[in-house]
Amino acid sequence: MEKTSEQKIREVSDSVRDLLISKNAAYGDSALKPVAIFGNADPIVSLGARIDDKLMRIKNRGINDETEDTVSDLIGYLILLKIAINDAK
Repeated sequence: MEKTSEQKIREVSDSVRDLLISKNAAYGDSALKPVAIFGNADPIVSLGARIDDKLMRIKNRGINDETEDTVSDLIGYLILLKIAINDAK
């Protein structure tokens, strides 16, 4: 039996969530609490730069097997941006 759209959404969302939590732990929450050694931009500006980098990679290389992880990274950064915006309020 084919999966429903709802099931697919849940699977992809769970996968991105797990990746984001894993990377956040590995990088020490640096996206939302940057260490600011080389720059002192706030998390919203820093995340915007990371999002720009991911979008540029997609623009330059397209979406294929080699760049599919970029899509997941982009979704993760957009979630972190939403959190940073909410934290700034």
